[in-house]
Amino acid sequence: MESKQLKWILLAMLSLIWGSSFILIKRGLVGLSPLQLGSLRMLFAASFLVIVGFKKIALIPLGKWKYIALTALMGTFIPAFLFALAQSEIDSSISAVLNSLTPLNTLILGILFFGMTFQRSQLVGVLIGLLGSSVLILSGAAHHPEQNYFYALFVVVATFCYATNVNLIKKYLSDVNPISITVGNFLVMVIPALIILISTGFFGELHKPDVQHSVMFIAILGIVGTGIANILFFKLIQMTTPVFASSSAYLFPIVAIFWGFLDGETLTFVQIVGAGVILLGIYLSSKK
Repeated sequence: MESKQLKWILLAMLSLIWGSSFILIKRGLVGLSPLQLGSLRMLFAASFLVIVGFKKIALIPLGKWKYIALTALMGTFIPAFLFALAQSEIDSSISAVLNSLTPLNTLILGILFFGMTFQRSQLVGVLIGLLGSSVLILSGAAHHPEQNYFYALFVVVATFCYATNVNLIKKYLSDVNPISITVGNFLVMVIPALIILISTGFFGELHKPDVQHSVMFIAILGIVGTGIANILFFKLIQMTTPVFASSSAYLFPIVAIFWGFLDGETLTFVQIVGAGVILLGIYLSSKK
């Protein structure tokens, strides 16, 4: 298959998988705390990846392990907990819309720290995107006083983590096998995730039906939404550019809002406008 066709197929697959991740997080939080959810997500993903790709670890050059550890921290470890914390207070659809700031933040960090060049339209796009996110957060706080929209900032911080991760992979790990990167990432995170999970008292609560039900959703999230998706994502980064790879976040809200609608979530007109402003800003910021 030609690379032009493959990159769009990978983009569509990532959009569907990661767009569905937000409702899985919401379901997982029914019986789990944010710390338990984040830890289990990583442990399920690590278990799957070690089984399917353990031999690929040998392909990682010794000098690349520092970047493997850094991308593990920025690309999965920190965001896994930030999204779980955010969705303990805000709707999954809002979380997905804010996550679409990732391509915009990829451009910002690329310009500031990775030598990426930019045009005036891209700078305008950055400002418009920031305006849209402000509208979305403030409107959500006004129309959903029962939710603490301060937690929306956790998603914004997570998008900067993702943006850092994308630029690091493109600059330092483009010559490493995507499966090797993914398996290496999760091997680095296994022990810290297990320590956090044990410290929460999870194993003493595992007999509860709601905990068992939530664990099932997080198993799907860890294996498909984290393990398989990261392999596809790293492959896409290597095939294209950081901004194109992160542009899968454009389509997350469509999938996530669909799931949220089925689950009884609603968006106000002002929030829809804010989401549209964010997407306009991202479109302008990613134009060549």
